[in-house]
Amino acid sequence: MIVIRLDRVLADRKMRLNQLAELVGISNVNLSYLKNGKVRAIRFSTLDAICHVLHCQPGDILEHVEESEEPLSQE
Repeated sequence: MIVIRLDRVLADRKMRLNQLAELVGISNVNLSYLKNGKVRAIRFSTLDAICHVLHCQPGDILEHVEESEEPLSQE
């Protein structure tokens, strides 16, 4: 399963979700769904824009964990 670690990267960059949404050009609601793992897909263009703004790699945001592993809680 893929776990979204956007909250971790945002905390490292001291950036709020609404700031990122504005800079990326997507709605705060859609970005919140992504952050909370409530989406099934993400467009490469959106992922590219997020990585560009946060100066990170996709692997900093997306993490694969085995289904049997307990994912870390997302705060």
